[in-house]
Amino acid sequence: MFKKLFVAMLCVLPLYAMAQEFGSINRSEIFQAMPETKAAIEKLDQTAKTMENELVGMREEYQKKGTDFMAQRDSLPESIQQRRMAEIQDLEQRIQDFYQQSQQQIQQQQQELLIPINKKLSEAIKAVGDELGLIYIVDSSVESACVYVNAAKCKDVTNEVRKKLGIL
Repeated sequence: MFKKLFVAMLCVLPLYAMAQEFGSINRSEIFQAMPETKAAIEKLDQTAKTMENELVGMREEYQKKGTDFMAQRDSLPESIQQRRMAEIQDLEQRIQDFYQQSQQQIQQQQQELLIPINKKLSEAIKAVGDELGLIYIVDSSVESACVYVNAAKCKDVTNEVRKKLGIL
């Protein structure tokens, strides 16, 4: 009996000790609090607003040309009607192309701005994990990344990572 209890304790103790070497963070909370993220979002918003303003101008031009054409259509010779219809179709195609290009530019800018921020955050998480001797840090902000976290047995290192990044 004593032997079985001893073996059971030998099996359980390493698991208990290992549980103390796990940490958790709320990566999303930290990411949103980083000044670099705020600046990147402002820059992305500014780019999106510039693109939207240009698109609005193009659509207004399209509507004006379409309205003018419809008002004059019956009084215009066939060759002028065809030329103006071609201009309107060309403008419609340019609007579609501009919209697609602007979406691609915004996505590219988003990647360029956010990748270094994510890298900085990952480096801070790794540094805190190394300093605290943790073997694993779980992101508690992503439900699918972690099936279960027993908060009582898992050290929350969110504040340590925030301090490492200089955000409190």
